[in-house]
This record gives sequence, structure tokens and C-alpha cells, in this order.
Amino acid sequence: MAPESPHSADCPGDSPQPVSREELAGKARDLPDGPGVYLFKDQAGHVLYVGKASSLRSRVGSYFTPSTDLGPRKQPMLDLINDVEVIEAEGEWEALLVEARLIKDIQPKFNIQLKDDKSYPYLAITTRDTFPGVYVTRTPSDPEFKGARVFGPFSSSGALREAVQVMQRIFRFRTCHLDIQEGADANRYFRPCLLHAIELCTAPCADRIDSVSYREDINRLIRFMGSQRKQVLQELREAMQGASDQRDYERAASLRDQVKSIERLDERGNEASSNWQPEVTVFATDPSDGLRSLQRTLGEETAIRCMEAIDIAHLGGDETVGSKVCFIDGRPFKDAYRRYRIKSVKNDDYAAIREVVQRRYREAGQGQELYPDVILVDGGLGQLNAALEAFADMSEQPPLVISLAKREELIWVQDQPEPIRLGRTNAGLKLCQAIRDEAHRFAQHYHHILRRKRVLGD
Repeated sequence: MAPESPHSADCPGDSPQPVSREELAGKARDLPDGPGVYLFKDQAGHVLYVGKASSLRSRVGSYFTPSTDLGPRKQPMLDLINDVEVIEAEGEWEALLVEARLIKDIQPKFNIQLKDDKSYPYLAITTRDTFPGVYVTRTPSDPEFKGARVFGPFSSSGALREAVQVMQRIFRFRTCHLDIQEGADANRYFRPCLLHAIELCTAPCADRIDSVSYREDINRLIRFMGSQRKQVLQELREAMQGASDQRDYERAASLRDQVKSIERLDERGNEASSNWQPEVTVFATDPSDGLRSLQRTLGEETAIRCMEAIDIAHLGGDETVGSKVCFIDGRPFKDAYRRYRIKSVKNDDYAAIREVVQRRYREAGQGQELYPDVILVDGGLGQLNAALEAFADMSEQPPLVISLAKREELIWVQDQPEPIRLGRTNAGLKLCQAIRDEAHRFAQHYHHILRRKRVLGD
């Protein structure tokens, strides 16, 4: 992280009179327009409140408009503010980490919400494991996290998850809950999840990295979160040179990419919302908002990161095909798209769905790879049941299977007797519609190719 460089609002400390809101509003206009953390102080210099912002100028200025209403708990704070201090950050992800650290250290009077009975998110790193995992949790006291390195609490679970995604692009740690034993025979046959394909995980589950190198990455992550960014960069460069000298070029390239990812943070771009596959469709709704909304709708405790959708296309039973599309963090990942020429039936959508499910998830059902977090089937209850029938023959079961019916746009969920009806503007529904429509487009495209070949004899 960048070194913390406070910028004071230059309030006259020797003045016996409190600074007016108009003066504070004027000083806010001179603050940086980028992300960071702001500290409100009283006349004695005590910190009253610590907050984060994507734009320090806009956020701090919003406190001092005549119409500001902060509610009964925070409104009295406005009469006590005499100074504003800010700490600029590389992005919202860093502002979140700095905010949590300052609140924990200072315990400001008006940040009491992080100390009340509400359950706030923490970041837990299971450092006692051979291959530590990184998890967002609201219950860090669970036995699962015994001996873990815990950061937090944080004020926003959504912002914390986005920060984790930024750091995962750099340090490529695992977020799954697999019990990984180094050198186990099963690792040789295990297919890593798609986070490895997009270079967000080094795949210790498949012996793609040894425990020593993985632990080095985790230790750098911990120091990076503790604002030791320069030291981490220096260590990475030295390790990269050492790997190159030993002709371990694959490890050297991985370390080089970590260095570049950290250096790119200087651009102050929002890495979490960047379009890592820009050539594909970008949807109107924010994918992160859609995933969080869908997680709440489905009642899932863990974040939804990987979704796959299945659709069937044919014309009167001719050239029946199936499609499977994949979305990671709410964005299409075309390398994982698959199309299937249906062999078992011609004009039976249910049987075609069962065939696609069996062919696509056979290895996941045998425990040789991970399922996606959510599998979405295009259709209603009948299509959902057809998919579940195929999964029933597998020893390993998928986490969650849903279907989305056209026209009424009802979401059917496995083991639930009634569908979920969401408003047309719901972000989670919009994301499901976008994924469903992409699966339909991909299936139709393949169907048209086969029909053209049959008609034209290509």
C-alpha cells in the first residue's frame, strides 16, 4: 500500500471558536478528488469519526450541506467537528483496509456501530493450514478459523469482497474450502476451478504450486495488508531474480506478474470493477450489485463468484444442441463456454438437459473438479427437475441449481416448492436474465451453424 500521507484542512488550532459548517464545506472543496479515508476531529484534536470514500472531496463535502441528516446517532457529531484530516489511498479497496485499521486502533466515539451487536464482516486467513485460504466471514470465532489471522471488522461486506478480489489478482490465493493435502495422489487428477484459469489462484489443489511458494505469497499478502507495500515489492523483485537465476522461469513469471499488478495500482483504477475480458458483452447492471442481490435472494452464506447456465436449442427436433456458458464475478468467461450436439434424443428438451448435465458435470460429480457456485437452467420447474435428475446419479452434488422461466421470469430453486418472483428492476434478476440470454444466444448460434451445414451441404 501507499504510505499514509495525511493532509490537514489547516484549521486554526489556536482559535477558541469552533469552525462553522460553511468553513468546513469550503475546506472540503480543496480536498483530493480521489479515494481515501477521512477523520473528523474536535477542537481538542480527538478523532470523532473515521470514514472511507471513493471521492474525498464529494463525501466530506456532503456532511456540511444544510440538508444533511445523519440520523439521531451521528447528527450531534456535526456540531463538534472542528477539523478534517484525510489519508489518500490507491483505491477504494485500500481505503477500506485503512478505515478498518484506524477504527480498531482509535475507536472513535461515533464509529460505535462497529462495536455494537450487529454482525460485521471480517477477513480470515487460515495460516495454520498447509495451504491457507482467505475467507470473508461474520463469525471469526468459529472453530474453522481457530488460529487464523483475522482482520476487521469492516463496515461493508460488499466493499470487503471487492477488496479481496483486487488482492486475489495479485497474490492468487485460494478462497475454496477444500481440504488440500500436499502431495496426495488425488491431486494429480483434480481439475482446478476456473479461478485458476483466469489467474486468480495458483491451484494448490492440483499440485500446481508447492506449500513453500504458496506460503510466501500468503505472507506477502498479510504484509501488504499491513501497509508494507514497498517492502513487498522489493521482496518480490528479489525473489523473481532468484527464481530466474535458478532457471525456475515459471515461478519467475508468476512473481513478475505480481509485481506488475501491484505497480498498476498506482493508476488508481478500480481493479475490482475492471472488465478483464473487454471483448464480451458488458451489461447495464453492475455485476457486483447483481451477485450480492442474488446471494441475498437465494439465502446463500458465501459469495457467488462462478455461475454457469445451460440452454437447449432446436427446430422441431432437428439439429438439437445444448450450450453451457460461464460467468466469473458476474462477467462472461468465454474460454469456459461449451456447446453440445445432442446424441440421445431429438425433440425432448428434458432429456437433452439431462444429457448436457451428465456430459458437462461428470468429472465434478466424481470429485475430480469443483462445481460452479450456481448452475442456472433456462426454463421452468420441468427443466430444473430434469437437471436435478441427472445430478441425482452423481456421487458429488452441486451447491445450488436454479432455473429461470421466460415471460413471468420466475426463479425456481432446488428443494423449494414455490418460485421466487422478483421486481423487474432487481439487480440479481437482471444478472440471471443476462446469463440466461447469453446461454440462449450461444445455443442458437451453434444450432444455426449445424442447420446451415445440413441445408447447404457445407
